[in-house]
Amino acid sequence: MMLWTLFLLFAQFSLLAVGGANSVLPEIHRVVVQELGWMSGARFAELFAIAQAAPGPNVLVVSLIGWHMAGVAGAAVSLLGICLPSSLLSFAVARWWQRVQGSRLALAIERGLAPLTVGLVLAGAGMMLQALAPSTAGLALCGLSALLSWRLRLNPLWLLAAGGLMGMLGWV
Repeated sequence: MMLWTLFLLFAQFSLLAVGGANSVLPEIHRVVVQELGWMSGARFAELFAIAQAAPGPNVLVVSLIGWHMAGVAGAAVSLLGICLPSSLLSFAVARWWQRVQGSRLALAIERGLAPLTVGLVLAGAGMMLQALAPSTAGLALCGLSALLSWRLRLNPLWLLAAGGLMGMLGWV
């Protein structure tokens, strides 16, 4: 029963994930932590941090949630749930997009989806900041990292290393 629940839950999120799994992270958090009570907000943030630190796609957090709930089978089913529906939809849309590319409709869709995607990703970042209850120094580090990443086009690994070092030193 839990495996079916995991698959259906993440299949729904799959169809909402415009811009990737991180765009629906606030809703995943709300459902998994607040509505279903499967884990605490701190545990959710830990799983998210592990997924972000690991090499691979951002969607790994979903497999960690599934693993937390139902072991290896839960991880596999959750990953299948988040990937399969959106992949099938993307395939169908890509075929349609080839026919309408360059049209006024295609341009309107591109212009509409860009701010939507940015907003969803920012909502995810805001949710993670709230879940971690950051300090003033942590918020300053987050803002500085975002500014440096945007203005200097630094590799994010340098910023992660600097943040990790500051954390080890107890500065944040």
